[in-house]
Amino acid sequence: MPGPRPVPALPSSMTQRSSLLTERTVDRRRTALFLFFFLPGIAMSSWITRTPDIRDQLEVSTAQMGLVLFGLSVGSMSGLLCSGRLVSRFGTRPVIGFGALLIPVSMLVIGAGATVPSPPLVAVGLCVFGIGMGAGEVALNVDGADVERTAGKAVLPLLHGGFSLGTVVGGLLGMAATAVAFPVHWHLVAAALVATAVLPYALAGVPSGVGRRGARQTPEAERGSAPPLWRDRRLLLIGAIILAMALAEGAANDWLPLLMVDGHGLDATVGSLVYVGFAAAMTVGRFSGEFFLERFGRGAVMRASAVSGALGLVLVIFSDNVVVASAAVLFWGLGASLGFPVAMSAAGDSGPDPTARVSLVATIGYTAFLVGPPGLGFLGDHYGLRPAMTLVLAFVVVAAFLAPAADARGRGSTAVHEEAPRSEDSDASPAPLP
Repeated sequence: MPGPRPVPALPSSMTQRSSLLTERTVDRRRTALFLFFFLPGIAMSSWITRTPDIRDQLEVSTAQMGLVLFGLSVGSMSGLLCSGRLVSRFGTRPVIGFGALLIPVSMLVIGAGATVPSPPLVAVGLCVFGIGMGAGEVALNVDGADVERTAGKAVLPLLHGGFSLGTVVGGLLGMAATAVAFPVHWHLVAAALVATAVLPYALAGVPSGVGRRGARQTPEAERGSAPPLWRDRRLLLIGAIILAMALAEGAANDWLPLLMVDGHGLDATVGSLVYVGFAAAMTVGRFSGEFFLERFGRGAVMRASAVSGALGLVLVIFSDNVVVASAAVLFWGLGASLGFPVAMSAAGDSGPDPTARVSLVATIGYTAFLVGPPGLGFLGDHYGLRPAMTLVLAFVVVAAFLAPAADARGRGSTAVHEEAPRSEDSDASPAPLP
């Protein structure tokens, strides 16, 4: 009886074509995710640079502005707590699309609230923004970590660089709009239109099924086999690092223009310019991150980032020289730039079920990024914004000591994903969030 026929080898030309198609698919997907990071950056910096104008139109104090920003906290917590379960059930694509759609909607609501004027309506708009940001960004990080495993190299710093680049572009436009007294509501309408125009193209590049729980696995089996993430010491240390560094980034995003206006006596236009400098430093840090990660490893890069951020915060808080304080924002931005994406990569490399780990750490990071800064408004109203930032400084100093926890596998970040290949059916799922 003749044996089985040998399977003919594929011609080299077909192998090369398949490789090219895979590279093109990864590039297209990376571009799509970059855009989804870029758009919230534009939207966020658009209203951040106009916060002095919005505060004046609403005629509210710093503490009352903190209450308005609390809408962002409520929305972001809602989005964060739901995101893990939504990704587990539907995959990352619909969650990313839903979150991105809420961004332009929120811009319209914030603009309407500033025009009326109505502090509650602005708070509602920020709540909508928080829901979209919280739900969408966690899904984006899960998808980005999956791209890292597919591509075999660091991708998340570049993707987060898209957010920072968006804040630079939006910040420059916001500064120009502030300088010519362009109406806030028309500014936010323009930002909403840009986001809406880009969404269809970006969403088409995100595959379906990533992060979705496999239908063949029962919930009981999943609960029995899921790693006890909350008892993983390394993962908790990484979570503490990302909490501190995300708070440093979020505090600047929410309060830096007002900090420079109220704390250092700059006018609104120059305050916006200082914020643009911060965003530019964040962008440079993230686009150059892969170079330093390859040469020095995550732990060293994370410690250097925390030291740089602490130095910037010290000078902004304690220096009465406006030029020194403004220049120190660059150290603050460089320091905060790599904390979030490097911690994401470290979380994915810290043990089994990398997608669940990324989801958990992303939730911690975005909680600090979106929920922490509004609380600074209450401290700022009682003690001033400059003294309130000492809380952020304390967290960043702690992160410098915890930095070695990010070195899950020693040097480099591209090795992160060698032992965590993507499953064929993309069934890796984030653990349900508490």
